[in-house]
Amino acid sequence: QRGHAMNVRSQISMVFHLDKCIGCHTCSIACKNIWTDRKGTEYMWFNNVETKPGTGYPTQWEDQSKYRGGWEVNGNRLRLKSTGKARIVTNIFHNPHLPTMDDYYEPWTYKYEDLFNAPAGTDQPTAIPISKVTGKYIDIKAGPNWDDDLSGSTVYAANDPNLGNVSEEQRQQLQAIERLVFFYFPRICNHSLNPACVASCPSGALYKRGEDGIVLINQKRCRAWRACVAACPYKKTYYNWSTGKSEKCLLCYPRLETGQAPACFHSCVGRIRYLGVLLYDADRIEEIAKLPPEKLVEGQRELILDPNDPAVIEAARKSGVHESVIDAAQRSPVYQFVKVWKIALPPHIEYRTMPMLYYVPPLLPVLGSSTNQIYENGTNAEAIFHPFDETRVPISYLASLFSAGDEAKIRYVLRKLMAVRTF
Repeated sequence: QRGHAMNVRSQISMVFHLDKCIGCHTCSIACKNIWTDRKGTEYMWFNNVETKPGTGYPTQWEDQSKYRGGWEVNGNRLRLKSTGKARIVTNIFHNPHLPTMDDYYEPWTYKYEDLFNAPAGTDQPTAIPISKVTGKYIDIKAGPNWDDDLSGSTVYAANDPNLGNVSEEQRQQLQAIERLVFFYFPRICNHSLNPACVASCPSGALYKRGEDGIVLINQKRCRAWRACVAACPYKKTYYNWSTGKSEKCLLCYPRLETGQAPACFHSCVGRIRYLGVLLYDADRIEEIAKLPPEKLVEGQRELILDPNDPAVIEAARKSGVHESVIDAAQRSPVYQFVKVWKIALPPHIEYRTMPMLYYVPPLLPVLGSSTNQIYENGTNAEAIFHPFDETRVPISYLASLFSAGDEAKIRYVLRKLMAVRTF
């Protein structure tokens, strides 16, 4: 931190504790009711909760061989996978890497007037589904949460891109009914330090706020290129087909500016969400983003500065960071999770966007056993928990999701979580 003059910036960052998420979708509905209840936004879910293993929303958003999102290292340069100055010309009329309506779903409502205006008869009237796009009858094939709780698991869970790191034996075990397991994966925009959406926009409509790092879209400058939709590897930028503008999660900045938590944080039933300030050295973002995949997690931790270090405090003041922000960074729960305890990990760090939303991986359910129909509960960690290598969710699966395949990072986190739960 003292090797060069630091360009200290502040970032509103987040931690989601997956051990606490109950999959109630209250966060999704709170966000939906505030931000995306307009024409053209019906299919947009700035906040959604996915079941893992599963293909997510949009379908298989993690498959970057299909969507070409995020960054890649080309020689000594960092470049976007989806577009560039030369490639945008060839794709000017058609971007082959954009999600289609089939990857999302066709939004619908129901013809409720049939329930009230149907003539008297012996048959129960029904409200048929009507497309919100065409206004015609729709045969529903998918929805925003179609594979919730492993529904259709042989179709959805079996095609989770993260299972590519799992052995065939482990895949078969995941499908066995007595070993069937899933966990919830709530997602919002990561408001990344190196956002691909911002870099991809030909109109310069996307920008990252200097004071808090929130990534926003200037609706007046947006020209419907939709390069941001293709470039975001997490597919958290959406195109409004009614207004011809792109939209995304804005971390409820009007609420933040008035001292309130974002709607999804405020409404969270499981209280899984933590919000706090992180200080980072903006001059090192490109250097860290170019690191080999196995070094990215530690590299991003290194990018985050100690808010109690006098040198960092002095550099922050010189960079114009307000005293109140420095104080907030010193009291930030996110800093504790990410930098001190090291139990919160970034999702798919290999996309090289440097996400500022971190996750505490889920620990296994507590196990019990019975002898002669008498329930027995273990009193030590070995009796309660499986050994890590026998977990129902393979370590390799969690590593694919949270540590670019580094299983040691996941084991370290699970050991700490086990110690907390035991003692």
